[in-house]
Amino acid sequence: MKKVNLLHNPEAGDGDHFTEALIAAITGEGFECKYSSIKKEGWKTFDENIDLLAIAGGDGTVRKVAKELLHRPLLEKIYPIGLLPCGTANNIAKTLKLEKQTAQLISSWKKENFKRYDVGRISNLEQTDFFLESLGFGIFPYLMMEMKSAAVDKDNPQQKIQEALKRMHKIILSYAPRYCRLEIDGVDHSGKFLMVEIMNTRSIGPNMTLSPDSDPGDGQFEATVTPEKDKEQLAEYIRRKINGEESPYAFTCIPAKKINISWEGSHLHVDDELIKTYKGKNIRIDLREGALKFFTA
Repeated sequence: MKKVNLLHNPEAGDGDHFTEALIAAITGEGFECKYSSIKKEGWKTFDENIDLLAIAGGDGTVRKVAKELLHRPLLEKIYPIGLLPCGTANNIAKTLKLEKQTAQLISSWKKENFKRYDVGRISNLEQTDFFLESLGFGIFPYLMMEMKSAAVDKDNPQQKIQEALKRMHKIILSYAPRYCRLEIDGVDHSGKFLMVEIMNTRSIGPNMTLSPDSDPGDGQFEATVTPEKDKEQLAEYIRRKINGEESPYAFTCIPAKKINISWEGSHLHVDDELIKTYKGKNIRIDLREGALKFFTA
């Protein structure tokens, strides 16, 4: 019988009933289940006898667990991850195409089909040294600041996404593009942009698909840039999303392995973390290939 360590964000899902249902679903598929809440002490100590880690939560929960795994000594055991998405956006799960029902995802762990997951390695930024989804400047950090004051029901993901889209639309219309020094694999792509996102997943934030071809296991990023001239098209794209229209928008995507970037602004985001730094700070990004391993459905 394989042993599963369920790492759960109890703020995701419907309280105790949801927790009990998760444990029952895992044991019902023939696994032994150890439960750990990421809100309590002790969850960061991983038992060597555990066969896999199950993460039940959103993208932020995945990042918390990944942080612990990525900073362990290299010779320690590599745990495969079974992701049970129950957050707001679930951009990592969507990129990995883990959009089946919870019972189906748990059952798929028996097949032991894995996908290696690249991680962005960040140099010269004191607050963090990695990303799973994206690192970016411009519109998204401002949206994150706006959403801190948004009066939305945290148990209503669709309402939260809709509010984020509305606020993003307003930000786009008023935002003054900033200069970005951007060097990708030795080639200069600098210019004035509304946003620059170094993408590892297909979407970020309120399910904004910036890089539909992103594959976090292909050994490269997609640098997605929105120049000043595309402001009106981007605003119209967001307006259509607000109205439930999923018409495509072609963001400029540049394949990238090694990146040097600086921005004439003081805020950036790394995954779902808002970070303040000084204007023009140079940040270096490269790949840590296949650093994590996820089950695929």
